Amino acid sequence: MRYELYRDAGGQWRWRLRVQNGNVIADSGEGYMRREDCERGIALVKNSGEASIVDMTTKIA
Repeated sequence: MRYELYRDAGGQWRWRLRVQNGNVIADSGEGYMRREDCERGIALVKNSGEASIVDMTTKIA
């Protein structure tokens, strides 16, 4: 897997996580004005291993 940093058509920084077969399995979902902020977004994802999983289908009333 690898994180790819790139600029979108509007010139903002974005990232995507690509697996070995070439598929993108995650992306930033938003653009960043500064590369440093984009890299901080990658760091947040990398460190989110402790995040809980919530089944939203059980939350629908």
